Amino acid sequence: MSTVTMTTPAGRMRALARAELTLLGRAKGTLFAALFVPFVIPLSMQQAAKNMDLKGTGLDVGTVVLPSALGFSLLFAVYSALTAVYVARREELVLKRLRTGELRDPEILAGAALPSIVIAIVQSVILAVGCAVLLDAGAPSAPHLVVLGVAAGLVMFAALAAVTGSFARSTESAQVMSMPLIFGSMIGSGLFIPFEVMPDKVAAVCELLPLSPVVELIRGGWAGHLSAGDTLAAVATAVAWTLVAVFAVRRWFRWEPRH
Repeated sequence: MSTVTMTTPAGRMRALARAELTLLGRAKGTLFAALFVPFVIPLSMQQAAKNMDLKGTGLDVGTVVLPSALGFSLLFAVYSALTAVYVARREELVLKRLRTGELRDPEILAGAALPSIVIAIVQSVILAVGCAVLLDAGAPSAPHLVVLGVAAGLVMFAALAAVTGSFARSTESAQVMSMPLIFGSMIGSGLFIPFEVMPDKVAAVCELLPLSPVVELIRGGWAGHLSAGDTLAAVATAVAWTLVAVFAVRRWFRWEPRH
């Protein structure tokens, strides 16, 4: 008498995540960028933060560098790395083969994203503790906003990685196509220059970038200066970007190689 093995979505995604983690370990360049770049760049920002005029902003060196460090983790460990992963698996026909089995489309995308998300979470904890101790940032005034910001960033940038990967023809072009959002976020999302020290009109525009609400929630949660209205505006911006990204994935994500 034959037996039927029942599987669950969580079990299928765990199995896919384990396989993806093995493949990610073989991609040395992607793994290096995901693991080490987020640690190196914030160190170079410390001196720049010390030279900023932060009087009247409610910020100090710690609350400038720490949210930026977590932002870099989202950009490189999740967005950049996962864009390359989606494109590589598509070009290798892995995604096409997975769709012929039990896995549903959202499970395939989520399972492939899990290793990058776990790496980013671990990095975020290490960076937060390290910056809090070494830069005397202390404990967050509103830890729930910090958690909300990181969680929103993980979901948003996983979806944006799938969107970017939809239009890349190869893993090499995937890295190039991810650069505009990465550089735009570095310049305009408060990573190098906090919104508090930007001209008001410039800050108002920059706050609409995808990473901006994440950085604002993390920085505001740590410094304790974010009002209820600013919190709602940041959450609304993050949700809007996530919904747009999910719509774009459903509309344009490619499961087979581009020709």
